[in-house]
Amino acid sequence: MLIKKPADIPYSEVTPQSLYLRRREFIQSAAAGAIGAAVALTPAVTRAQGQGRPKLPNVRKSSLSTTEAPNDYGDVTGYNNFYEFGTAKDDPKANSQRFVPQPWSIRVEGLVKTPATYDLDSFIKPHALEERIYRLRCVEAWSMVIPWVGISLGDVIKRLEPLPSAKFVEFTTLNDAQRMPGQRVPVLQWPYIEGLRMDEAMHPLSILAVGLYGETLPNQNGAPIRLVVPWKYGFKGIKSIVRIRFTDQAPRNSWQVSQPREYGFYANVNPEVDHPRWTQASERRLGEFRRRKTEMFNGYAQQVAQLYSGMDLRKNF
Repeated sequence: MLIKKPADIPYSEVTPQSLYLRRREFIQSAAAGAIGAAVALTPAVTRAQGQGRPKLPNVRKSSLSTTEAPNDYGDVTGYNNFYEFGTAKDDPKANSQRFVPQPWSIRVEGLVKTPATYDLDSFIKPHALEERIYRLRCVEAWSMVIPWVGISLGDVIKRLEPLPSAKFVEFTTLNDAQRMPGQRVPVLQWPYIEGLRMDEAMHPLSILAVGLYGETLPNQNGAPIRLVVPWKYGFKGIKSIVRIRFTDQAPRNSWQVSQPREYGFYANVNPEVDHPRWTQASERRLGEFRRRKTEMFNGYAQQVAQLYSGMDLRKNF
């Protein structure tokens, strides 16, 4: 009998489980009183170690991680923005269970040395998998701390060899209303599109995530591969990526097209620039009672502020 080691198992053979533990509802945690507060302050309790999904092989810890305790698995996988599966926070988990993110390919095109289509295995395998514990701050003024597993976006870009004329990277989500029922409703112009300036994409904090808690990504979190840029609002983290295009023009990201007064290209966390409908000066961390003060660039100012030197961050929001 041939027994495969974890490192020999291709990503395309990893099949997501169909059932997960129900998330801890935020409103329930708020009603839990002092008991909830005690749990929120205990990392051993709040950091559940996954829920039995297939483990990712050879994951190393990253020195770029925050030292904050991650939210529990129920928060991270049950409270999501993923409009391709519905607009309510619990819709993605409920509506994505039959989504099968395999086989999967990523088309690389535009201003690049060799345009090509890669299957997911060949796209990921040349790169080291790292656990990056990052803060996530959403524009709706809630936040989490999430233990992603991913690969360096900068290393991926170097391997793909964009041309010197490439100034931006555009990402596109799968467009398939049969597999993604939320796309049957025109809440946005499908497919979902996002973009980064090249220096943002090359920054060491930017990653393409393929897992959580050492396991493969659940469907509702953007399986099988998604963008994570921790100093930006969560809508920048495009999910279920099928195309990467290098361009000399700034992409028109989906929310910017839909509501340009409320959403810009940069999406940098800036507590001094309120959303037209609510404040960004404070946020609520899932599992906590009191709101906390929002930090500039989501607490990553020391690492990324130089990218925006001389820019008007109120105008370029």
